[in-house]
Amino acid sequence: MNLAIDFGNTRVKAALFNGHQLVDVKFYQSINDLTDDTAFLKQSDKCIIASVVNNEQTITGVLNNIKTSIFFTSQTKVPIKNSYKTISTLGSDRLAASVGAYSLYPTKNILVIDAGTCLKFNFTNAKGEYSGGAISPGLQMRFKALQHFTDKLPLISFNENYDKLVGESTEESILSGVINGILNETDGIINEYKKLYSDLTIVITGGDTDFFAKRLKNRIFAHPHLVLTGLNEILIYNS
Repeated sequence: MNLAIDFGNTRVKAALFNGHQLVDVKFYQSINDLTDDTAFLKQSDKCIIASVVNNEQTITGVLNNIKTSIFFTSQTKVPIKNSYKTISTLGSDRLAASVGAYSLYPTKNILVIDAGTCLKFNFTNAKGEYSGGAISPGLQMRFKALQHFTDKLPLISFNENYDKLVGESTEESILSGVINGILNETDGIINEYKKLYSDLTIVITGGDTDFFAKRLKNRIFAHPHLVLTGLNEILIYNS
């Protein structure tokens, strides 16, 4: 069994694969929750770990408990060509998601949208060449920013069912601004890519996948575990 672990900004995600087949996925609120789940970890023969946070000591501890392990870095070989100009600063989740998408839709121009803590756009062309994309604040970050950088605006809880354009209170105005803003931003960026690549395949992943999948105007494919799928493909490629 292969084990893929993604240390994200908000939570820890882990998945077991039998070859290319996803078997089980788990989510943890902390690193300790992951390391305490020894029964899950012991099922794996090989492991790959990616992280966008600084926790090298804990990562080393996990790796030491699994015979064949890889810590995914900018030096790790991947099954697509990485044409990003600053490879050492590229988030592991961005590249892994692109690898995962290309394994599902080979020889396609692919725009991956990772809707998590940040909203990330990543483009890989039909030749399997990753070039980059864009990063902007995610849903929760936008709500928090409005409260943090103003004196009087409150922190509003995300209501995924809110669908009005005209907010009739301060709370509704914030909901309208954040929700309509991020949806129009996303659809707008997709449309700009479609002008350049008419045969574009659009794949969305991340914690807010369901919300975007229901509300975006463009046709998309939803794969909530795309980063983990990509990590497994990288692990197989390096085996």
